[in-house]
Amino acid sequence: MTRWWWVRHGPTHQKNFTGWRDVPADLSDTAQIASLAAYLPQEAVVISSDLSRAVQTADAIGGDRPRLPHDPQLREFDFGAWDGLHFEEVAARDPDLSRQYWEQPGSIQAPDGESWDMAAARANRAVDALNAEGHRDIIAVAHFGLILTQLQRASGRTAYSVLAQKIDPLSVTQLSHTDGHWQVGVVNHMP
Repeated sequence: MTRWWWVRHGPTHQKNFTGWRDVPADLSDTAQIASLAAYLPQEAVVISSDLSRAVQTADAIGGDRPRLPHDPQLREFDFGAWDGLHFEEVAARDPDLSRQYWEQPGSIQAPDGESWDMAAARANRAVDALNAEGHRDIIAVAHFGLILTQLQRASGRTAYSVLAQKIDPLSVTQLSHTDGHWQVGVVNHMP
C-alpha cells in the first residue's frame, strides 16, 4: 500500500489565474506550518512540483524526511493565455470557452494551455511511477487543480463534481493506493 499525503502549497494571495506562472508562497504562518509538519508521517518521502510555491512549502514542512527531485508533472494546470488574467478578464476575452472550461471539464482546454484530461494524465503518470517504486508514504506538495485530479481518480467522481471541493492552502488530502485500487481518506484537512 502507498499512502499519498497531498499538501496544497502555501498561499500566494493571487487573485488571477495562477497556473505555470512561478509565484512564491507566503509561509509566514510558522505555527500552521509546524502543525502541518508534525501531522505528516515522519518516515514519508517528500516530493513537490517544480514551481517555487510548492518547492518552498515542501522545504518548510520536510524536516529530515528524504526528498525526491522536484517533478514538473506535478505542476498546476497550464492555463496558457489565461495565466495571470483575472477571472472577469478571461470571461470577457473567451466567454463561451471559459464557461465550458468550468462547466464541462474534460477535453476543453484554455488557449495555448491544457485541459483537465491532459493535466490528469500528466499527474497520473507521475503518481503511477511513484506507486511502482514501493514507497509506503509519500508527501506530495502540489496545487489545487492537480490535487483535484487525484481526488477524482481515487473517488470515481466526475471532474465537474470534484471542482466544487475546497482544497485550502496548507491542507492535507490523503489517498491510499493498494494493488490498483484507491481509497479516499481525509480531504482538505487542516492540521
